[in-house]
Amino acid sequence: MTDASDEYFDRLVDEAALESYLRANLGDADDFEVRRHQAGHSNETLFVTWGGEALVLRRPPPGETADKAHDVLREYAVVDALQSTDVPLPRTVLACDDHDVVGSDFYLMERLDGTVVRGEAGDPLSEPADRQRVGEELVDTLAAVHTVDVDEVGLSEFGHPEGFTQRQVRRWSEQLTWAFSKTSDEREVPAIYDIMEWLQENAPEEHPHTLVHGDYKLDNVMYDLSGEPELIGVFDWEMSTLGDPLTDLGWMLSFWYEADDPTPDSAEFVDEFLANEGYPTRRELVDRYEAATGIEYTNDRFYRALAVYKLCGLGEMFFARHLAGDADDPLYPKMREAVPALADRAQRIIDGEEPL
Repeated sequence: MTDASDEYFDRLVDEAALESYLRANLGDADDFEVRRHQAGHSNETLFVTWGGEALVLRRPPPGETADKAHDVLREYAVVDALQSTDVPLPRTVLACDDHDVVGSDFYLMERLDGTVVRGEAGDPLSEPADRQRVGEELVDTLAAVHTVDVDEVGLSEFGHPEGFTQRQVRRWSEQLTWAFSKTSDEREVPAIYDIMEWLQENAPEEHPHTLVHGDYKLDNVMYDLSGEPELIGVFDWEMSTLGDPLTDLGWMLSFWYEADDPTPDSAEFVDEFLANEGYPTRRELVDRYEAATGIEYTNDRFYRALAVYKLCGLGEMFFARHLAGDADDPLYPKMREAVPALADRAQRIIDGEEPL
């Protein structure tokens, strides 16, 4: 690692304090190692080896963050509650709110052995049947999330589903406003404000009430690709709550690229390899979801525009952290141009230029 990476890693974990904590809670171990996993862009993920156990540590990024944007203990609570359901998840291990250990809240879970399907080096799958199965497993697992009996698993008080979608528009507008207060001296994104107004005027007042994941997409799940693709783990539950399931579906669809779609201005936020033969279309994913859940997907323009608006919010928070020196993620400086491009895409969805 470079000196800068060493300095950033030291801000994420005090290895001696963590070793002491693990020894007190998991018993003695001969092997102890910590390394940073850099695939994610929000909460920090560390791979921890403790004796014969391969673990994952999740903690917030260092430095100032938007309110409630990185609540890892909330993430732990929902993953722990869902252990006995049909939702595929890693086993939870420990949760800790003592900031003397790593400087923040954190939790530990088992490390799964599988593949996150990404397209950095081209399409990871060669067979059309496997590509179709990846899409089917993705939407079937989302249906499993949305049909969890929240009373049975103890999550009936996990959120306030009434008015959820309108609050989503308000919350992400507040996140953008917070981020713009840190970034406006660098550049502004005036197109955001027309989108903000349209979303406020078109947010559904009534919607279904279910558990929602909050960040459900292809690269937040893991597959076993040793045979027919099988989805074995859903990750990144930090924004989960009780609310409108169609916000999850619209979010997933916003990343799902098709051959007839415009060439993306912000390639970091779409998976272009999904246009290859075999992957289901967005319409096919919606049809399968509706059949599995009994929930009708209405107001597509709103839900996908909201999804891209939320991407603008995330991107602008990434850019703010970059400007503050609180990250070394190479994606973050790209947000200078990517957020305005995303705002243009949200407007195209609103205008009907990127249909389902």
